Amino acid sequence: MDYRKQMQDDLQFVQGQMRPEAFDTMHQRHSANYKPTIWKYDFLQSLTNEYDEEIYKGRAEKLKENVMCMFDEAEGQFTKLQLIDKIKKFGLANLFKEEIEEALNSIASNNNKKACNVEEDLHATALCFRLLRQHGHKVSQDMFKGYLNEMGTFSKSICTNIKGMLELFEASHLALEGENILDEAKAFSAENLKEISSDLDSNIAKQVAHALELPLHWRVKWFDVKWHINVYEKEEHKNSILLELAKLNFNMVQATHQEELKEISRWWRNLGLIENLSFTRDRLVESFLWTVGLTFEPRSRCFRKWLTKVINLILIIDDVYDIYGSFEELESFTKAVDRWDSNEAQQLPDCMKICFQALYDITNEIAHAIQKEQGWGRVLPLLKKVWADFCKALFVEAKWYNKGYTPSLQEYLGNAWITSSGPVLCLHAFLAVTHEVTQEMVDLVEANRDLIYCSSLITRLCNDLGTSTAELERGDAPSSILCHMREANVSEEIARKHIREVIVKTWTKMNDDCFTQSPLLQPVVNIIANVARVAQCIYQFGDGFGVQDRETKEHVLSLLIEPLI
Repeated sequence: MDYRKQMQDDLQFVQGQMRPEAFDTMHQRHSANYKPTIWKYDFLQSLTNEYDEEIYKGRAEKLKENVMCMFDEAEGQFTKLQLIDKIKKFGLANLFKEEIEEALNSIASNNNKKACNVEEDLHATALCFRLLRQHGHKVSQDMFKGYLNEMGTFSKSICTNIKGMLELFEASHLALEGENILDEAKAFSAENLKEISSDLDSNIAKQVAHALELPLHWRVKWFDVKWHINVYEKEEHKNSILLELAKLNFNMVQATHQEELKEISRWWRNLGLIENLSFTRDRLVESFLWTVGLTFEPRSRCFRKWLTKVINLILIIDDVYDIYGSFEELESFTKAVDRWDSNEAQQLPDCMKICFQALYDITNEIAHAIQKEQGWGRVLPLLKKVWADFCKALFVEAKWYNKGYTPSLQEYLGNAWITSSGPVLCLHAFLAVTHEVTQEMVDLVEANRDLIYCSSLITRLCNDLGTSTAELERGDAPSSILCHMREANVSEEIARKHIREVIVKTWTKMNDDCFTQSPLLQPVVNIIANVARVAQCIYQFGDGFGVQDRETKEHVLSLLIEPLI
């Protein structure tokens, strides 16, 4: 699919080839009634955390050595797989990268000789499949053929293996396109887990409910660490050393994030931008939370600082197009960004001039910082282009809204994957995490544009599911849900079901790109996939950016404020 060609026709009007038939110059500004931030500056600056002290770092190193020994002491491949699984779920994988790779390489080698060479048990087989595929090893869905009956469907005899069924469900979400056995596994395990969930003891029932709500592969790993630790604490045969390290590591990482949040909040306050833009969302803490979901490791400090600034700009510009600007003003703003020229913005209202200048200054600042660190001189042209594409796509939506036009779902999605801001985030992420940016690396990313498309599409569709009700009430531009409702003449409930099905199919397509990438691109691929995962989390129960005081507030408290005790 040539997405550039698809956009070309839609964007011709930016150069003035298409104009609305009529326009009311007395534009009525409207409001989304966004509430002020609940995270006050003084509160953020007051955050303290003792876990950055040397005594805790020394204890963590000692515990880390003990866990390293567990890899050698693990008896059998299944035991080693369970250890790796716990380490990953506890957010410790970056501490044991070499040990995990060595263990999985060995297991993969055995897998090539005989199907995973672990105990002939559904739990072991599914866990082996999931971990190997996650780490880029080529494993076949045929590993599950032994659990099929003569009809080619999964045998009912495995339904009593609850942990096996749960792991089969998780493994099935790593399916590639055309893997029918895994498609069958997903439907079979989901149906049976729902049937038996009410009869399980509390701890395993909690795990089943958690998986059915959102599978592990779609979740932000760091956002889930506390949950996995709390579940593990209730297990009868828990490992106290692993548990202590998990808690200590979480608190130490949280201490790093708190210092970063204090620093970025000082920048935000000194910038003074929000005082002049009363119509937009003041969501600094939520923006920072998003960056933590993309990469939580302490070494990614600069990444989070830059991306927090970028996400704040995305929110402001999105609100300029959705809420504040008239059609003519938005046309001028789009041209100013496309030409990267402050003079083009001079005739705009002060709010929009301030917004453009912030975009101009912050982007130049980020480009300079990346160029200084990477030694590659073509950063700014790439950033300018991705921001221009974002604004042009937003202007397409403004044109639709101004004409009262509802596009088909396909037409909407051809533009909406860009308005999701996914390409903006992915490009900044690539430039920020790549150790040595070269034209060859840029070309490699460009060649894998489908991955960015899929992640961006999931982000947009999750956003639509979470925000469409409020947007319909205030009369915003059509979302994917409304487009499908009108095109297919169906109810909102049916349209929502269809959009969720599109998300599932897009994840499967993205799996193809995630698990078959060059090792050079793997750090970037992980972050691109995490863009979709954070969107799943933020919009799971509604508008996680617009509305602060519900689930998003709990995420902020849990991940950034309250340590594990």
